[in-house]
Parts: sequence; C-alpha cells; structure tokens
Amino acid sequence: MTTAPAIDLRTFTTLGTARGDLLDVYADVRAPLLHLPNYAVTAFGERLDRHGTEPGFVAVLAYADGHAVGYAYGNTIEHGDRYWQRTSPTPPEKYTERPAVALKEIGVRPPWRKTGTAGRIHDALLAARDEPFVTLMVNPAAGDGKVHGLYKSWGYEDIGQSQPSPASPVLTVMIRVIN
Repeated sequence: MTTAPAIDLRTFTTLGTARGDLLDVYADVRAPLLHLPNYAVTAFGERLDRHGTEPGFVAVLAYADGHAVGYAYGNTIEHGDRYWQRTSPTPPEKYTERPAVALKEIGVRPPWRKTGTAGRIHDALLAARDEPFVTLMVNPAAGDGKVHGLYKSWGYEDIGQSQPSPASPVLTVMIRVIN
C-alpha cells in the first residue's frame, strides 16, 4: 500500500449535491462492468435514489484537488428489513434484533486504490453511527477475490448469501461490529 495523498472527506445525509459526484465516481470504479444490466449507471442511479430516501442514509465522499476520488454510502436497516429477508441462511438474531448499518456501496477510482483511501472513507462513514453492527454484500469474484479479502482484513465475517435482484450475481453477506 502506498501512502494516501491528502484527501478531504465530506459527509452528506441527503443526496443533493453529492448525487452527481457519486454517479461520476461509480462510472469510473465500475467501468469494466457497465455493460452488465445490474452495473449500468442508470441501474445504480435508481438504487442510489431509493437508498437516499431510506432511514439513516449517509454518504462519505473523498475529494482530492476538488475532484471526487472515492465514496461509500449506507443506511439503517431494521429487523425484518428485506436486506435480512433475502439473506440465506437466515442471519443469527444477535445481528438482526437491533438496527444495523447496511453499507450499500464503496468504491475508489483506480489511481487511488491501495492508498488507504477506501479504509479512510469506510471508517469515516461508521465513525458517527450508533448501530452495533455494519453489514455489506460483496461479489466474491470482485478483484479475483481481493475485495472480499480486504473486507475480511477490516474485520468482516461471512454470514450468508443474497441475490438482491434477478440481474445481480449471488453476493456474500458480511458483518462486523462497528466499535
């Protein structure tokens, strides 16, 4: 890992002005996959708009020299949320009985990978959260398994699988304690 250059982390609790930057960075991060229906920028925009209205929504964007270089966003999920309903096997109740943070997306532009930027964005998103757990879904094939390995190194553990939509690959559901 190289040393992360200076970045400015900005937190947003509504999409507002952040939406354009989120779409921009997403398109760069997912460029090799944009031809697949689930990864198209329009599909991401639809998900982003839906997630942006859900309880506890927060996004953190990293900026360098005024340009967005990475992002993460998530929201609060409750017991019985469709997120948990689509997870198989059913997660242990210790994870679902209280609200949790669902980290819906995280991405860093290719030149900023392996600089610690993703970890800084991730930690900033969780810093002010009161929920005991954070969960995310990852394509186990992403980065030839390296993305899954990165999340494990951040303390996440596998708890099941989910296929959020028919166009989505089967994803690994992971969870960890926030603090």
